[in-house]
Amino acid sequence: MSDPTVNGIDLNALNYTIKVPYNGTIATGGDSLNADLNIFYDAGDIAWMITSTALVLLMIPGVGFFYSGLARRKSALSLIWLSIMATAVVSFQWFFWGYSLAFSHTAGKYIGDLENIGFRNVLAAPSVGSSKIPDLLFAVYQGMFAAITVALAVGAVAERGRMLPCVVFMFVWSTIIYDPIACWTWNASGWVFKMGGLDFAGGTPVHISSGCAALAYSIMLGKRRGHGTHELNYRPHNVTHIVIGTVFLWVGWFGFNAGSALAANMRAVMAAVVTNLAACVGGITWCVLDYRLERKWSTVGFCSGVVAGLVAITPGSGFVPAWAAVIYGVVGAAGANYATKLKFVFGIDDALDIFAEHAIGGLIGNILTAFFAADYIAHLDGFSEIDGGWLNHHWVQLGYQLADSVSGGAYSFFGTCIILFIINLIPGLSLRATEEAEILGIDDAEIGEFAYDYVELTREVLNDVGEVDGESKYSAHGLEPMAHSPDEKVLGSSSEGARDGIEHV
Repeated sequence: MSDPTVNGIDLNALNYTIKVPYNGTIATGGDSLNADLNIFYDAGDIAWMITSTALVLLMIPGVGFFYSGLARRKSALSLIWLSIMATAVVSFQWFFWGYSLAFSHTAGKYIGDLENIGFRNVLAAPSVGSSKIPDLLFAVYQGMFAAITVALAVGAVAERGRMLPCVVFMFVWSTIIYDPIACWTWNASGWVFKMGGLDFAGGTPVHISSGCAALAYSIMLGKRRGHGTHELNYRPHNVTHIVIGTVFLWVGWFGFNAGSALAANMRAVMAAVVTNLAACVGGITWCVLDYRLERKWSTVGFCSGVVAGLVAITPGSGFVPAWAAVIYGVVGAAGANYATKLKFVFGIDDALDIFAEHAIGGLIGNILTAFFAADYIAHLDGFSEIDGGWLNHHWVQLGYQLADSVSGGAYSFFGTCIILFIINLIPGLSLRATEEAEILGIDDAEIGEFAYDYVELTREVLNDVGEVDGESKYSAHGLEPMAHSPDEKVLGSSSEGARDGIEHV
């Protein structure tokens, strides 16, 4: 073989690694003691995917801050705690058997096997998701998706759920609900994948599944104390937390959607473009819809719209052209905005509107993908080929998207109900906090720490404990009655964007 030269430069004299096709050696990709396993992959792809993994991880505390700001302050820390605990519990579950159940190379149509239990043989062989990155990198990246899905769902315990049963739920739900849906959607052996369903970054596995699980959890827990009365008709307690959470989510979503290209290529670039555009349009849409009713430019409404736009664009982000993102943003935000009314229609205490934002937003995104998916956008990565959606006159795609959405949502909702019913029967794992714990706040009753100084908590406790059973309970908690200052007056809910059902003192 002659020495390779470019413009008279001997390439063999340069310090670089020549990329070669994977040679199909052993399950781990090769013997790292005797071979350089990096030669099968592009360093740029590796770098981008490690960055994307970190960006998705950043989204999880973003969920915590978003939920925390929407809740009452006496339970604000518990929602941040649940988000970061979800990261820990699900990351272990993913290592133990979750990754194998979702993405083993020998998976079936609905779930994988235990071939890769404990990350066994997960190293440098090309991944199930893409030959551009190795198994180990794909595993850690997808593990963040599993973690944030659970973090989204467990926001349903807001203000009345116990921590320990929820932690047990995290592990069980990931195994029984998330892993099979991820397998049938993204594993090449999965039935949705083979059918031709298009879900680039998690419309069904992440958003519809978490939204339906949150709805089931809300129903199984029951309504918060005072639900449906003036006691719970208040604004979010900390809008700054909501903005901070939204920013974390917005930034992290670039890794969530653009990272799902699983390589540093033009498809990832397009996914980043449509992600940002849908978020912007979604925020404006929700804000305008709230202004139409209240004549106030709601910050919470804008943040809610940003998240709704991001949720909607998720399944289509690697399939649709840039102009379609405007439609995703408008329809996704408007649909989620009006869906917040469903909890009142059905009498369900979904305190944080998780079902409206994620399940309805994900459903809208899946349906719109059937209309606007384009074969030339998918092929921006240089190799992916799809039949496209209605833009390519592929009319049956709508049926595929609906089948995927309905099956994933139904499986998550009813499966979650069964899981919670069984957990609640186990001694010591009752789902619901006691009335006293709910009055004190979950932070005090379950964690013993607070998002704010104790004086702030005291002001809320005094609001409630004096009214239990019609007698004073101040002395039972070592507290003395105190008058509210003018700036502590109770404020009524002003808009849909303020997310009815949340107290502010």
